[in-house]
Amino acid sequence: MTADAAVWLVVGLGNPGPTYAGHRHNIGYLVTDELARRMGSGFRAHKSGRADVVEGRLGAPGGAAPRVVLARARCYMNESGGPVKALATFYKVPPERVVAIHDELDIPFDTMRVKLGGGDNGHNGLKSMRSSLGTGDFHRVRVGIGRPPGRQEVADFVLSNFSTTERKALPFVVDSAADAVESLIVEGLERTQQRFNS
Repeated sequence: MTADAAVWLVVGLGNPGPTYAGHRHNIGYLVTDELARRMGSGFRAHKSGRADVVEGRLGAPGGAAPRVVLARARCYMNESGGPVKALATFYKVPPERVVAIHDELDIPFDTMRVKLGGGDNGHNGLKSMRSSLGTGDFHRVRVGIGRPPGRQEVADFVLSNFSTTERKALPFVVDSAADAVESLIVEGLERTQQRFNS
């Protein structure tokens, strides 16, 4: 992939390895899996050694489809900024063409919000990205997981598997979030917000 074409960097936030695979905190990984499937390719190691990537095009078939790098850091969520910064530098992607897909406690399960910029709201992956990129002005696809029930600690909640009921709806949630990423890249923020900010 040449550096001169406008490239989008789409980052799925999560924790690596089978232990974390089904956790609420790993929704970003699940969405990038779906996007990789749509691009017809599997993740492979990037030469930086710090992330796995898929390079290709997303959106409309043919030459008009934007060039996209899907990425997943190979480190824990709270250290993901370094690999993201390395990839952004390598592919010459400015922050406004970076998209972070992440779990969001303040949005009910089965809903999402797409936005540009903002704080990290206590999310360690976003905090790490803000710190490494030197700005919070990147796009976010915030996939709702809701608040923990009762007195369950937030950390325990995000690092636990989706409930049986949620798992039934999860494929639709993932599909919808992948649609939102495609829409953001192809149609822009405003139209995407109108469609997906339920």
